[in-house]
Amino acid sequence: MSDTVQIAALADEQSVVAAESPRRRFLRRFRGRPAAIVAAVFLLLLVLFGLFASVIAPHDPLVQDLTARRLPPLSDGYLLGTDNLGRDTLSRLLYGARVAVFSAAISVTVGLVIGVVPALVAGFLGGWWDAVLSRIADAFLSFPPLLLAMAIVGVMGTNLTNAMIAIGIVFGPRFFRVVRGSVIGVRENTFIEASRSIGTPTARIVREHILPHTLSPLIVQISLACGFAMLAESSLSFLGLGVQPPDASWGRMLAEGREAWNYTMWPVAIPALAIIAAVLACNTLGDGIRDSVGRENRSNR
Repeated sequence: MSDTVQIAALADEQSVVAAESPRRRFLRRFRGRPAAIVAAVFLLLLVLFGLFASVIAPHDPLVQDLTARRLPPLSDGYLLGTDNLGRDTLSRLLYGARVAVFSAAISVTVGLVIGVVPALVAGFLGGWWDAVLSRIADAFLSFPPLLLAMAIVGVMGTNLTNAMIAIGIVFGPRFFRVVRGSVIGVRENTFIEASRSIGTPTARIVREHILPHTLSPLIVQISLACGFAMLAESSLSFLGLGVQPPDASWGRMLAEGREAWNYTMWPVAIPALAIIAAVLACNTLGDGIRDSVGRENRSNR
């Protein structure tokens, strides 16, 4: 009798889960991943700090005070100390967050524009379209990402805008591979064949049936790409190919902090910890989203 009750309870639970909307199912799974929630909150705060840096920052990040050079954290008037030129580290960190957020947003947008549309064409039409576009993507993927970005910046010029475009070009082939794979997995389904048989235009099939099925893996890839974009922007700025002095960015702060390394570690440690935390948060959020929308979860829960 107890087995019958358990089977009935399990059937009721499965029916409730099956009746859930995809959005509710995703939120239920995501709430069970505290690390991903913490990462999402951290990234939200990072975006807010970047947007309102001019309001939150206690000092002008460009103003130098040579009488207050290399102050340690918790100094009077300087919560995170000062750098080698006496500039407030906290203010420069906040303005660097703005650069990190905008560089991630713009570079990912460029990557989506470059990668998604060709991927939809290649995956849905197949044939020589797929062959040509896939070989182009493979050619770009054969280059190390940072080296390719450095080459593009070297050709276009050294500034933040060109650095973000270069990073976006690096993302394009990766978005292409993700979306193309999803489209190939969907295009032979019965509902696609039914839409074709009743004469639905190809553009409408792609927009209403194909594209929604690519969103889950694409969102995961976007979250991971944001972390790489922040890391790549910091690397380019560190090498002098991104943000130019005296503007603040985390990579620029690292490069300038080397000059004070023999005196104090804080001008290097603080921006380095910010980069590590931001990249780790993006990767953790991406893992949480992937586990919340993955096919294996849909079949197991």
